[in-house]
Amino acid sequence: MAEWEKAKLPYVLAENVTIDKYEERKDRFNVHGSWEWSAKLEKNGIILGDVTVYELTTQAHEVCIGAITKLMIKQCLPVDYTDADILNLGATRTRAKGFCKEPDSSFRPDKSAVDLPNGSDGLTAPWPNIVIEVASSESVSHAKDKARNYWLHNNRVHDVIIVKLYYDSETPVPSRMKAWHYCVSGTSVQQKLKPKNKFEFGTHDANGDLLNYGEGTCVIKIPLDCLYHDVNPSIQVPRSKNLAKCLERIFLAVELISV
Repeated sequence: MAEWEKAKLPYVLAENVTIDKYEERKDRFNVHGSWEWSAKLEKNGIILGDVTVYELTTQAHEVCIGAITKLMIKQCLPVDYTDADILNLGATRTRAKGFCKEPDSSFRPDKSAVDLPNGSDGLTAPWPNIVIEVASSESVSHAKDKARNYWLHNNRVHDVIIVKLYYDSETPVPSRMKAWHYCVSGTSVQQKLKPKNKFEFGTHDANGDLLNYGEGTCVIKIPLDCLYHDVNPSIQVPRSKNLAKCLERIFLAVELISV
């Protein structure tokens, strides 16, 4: 029933629906990462909420997600088929305190179940250690709010990487991108909610000037203790120098977009 020709994002797709109906519809139409449900009111003991669309799928959006996921998988190849394997959870749905959200991509090692009802499924499922969010039509403010107040809240997720795509004309190919990396390893709440590092990359900056990067300029390094946060105690984290260096260099922004 949506009138997409009139829609401006964020777009309230449906009001006063249960979280179960929301999930049933997402699965039915195979929509992932674009719709979000948030609780609004309780009626006769039933929680009702609104379904809001923040992102419309584009080729550049999907290519960016795929490029990051591919790079993550490539960097973690040395531990494939071992106890220290890093699992690719993709856009696995999560529930927490009146919200239902899906990341664009997510990863974690083998972790133990958490106490009910603090799991990523609203029950006991462990949360990802790394979440990737790519914003194309989604605003930077919403992506950051989601990172700070949902993914990083109560240390659910350890590291969040946000990439924002910018378009300087009507072409569907982004010419400029920005990245923010958040990590809960800070000693204060303020440190945890402030990006650990951030940078701009692409072909042109906001003024239209060419951007030139040397090899290895735009790299986000995630330490092993973050990558393997809360790993099952029986699993030995790979600490050899060469392997650790490979695993920690998991995000090379310069290589992200090629469409």
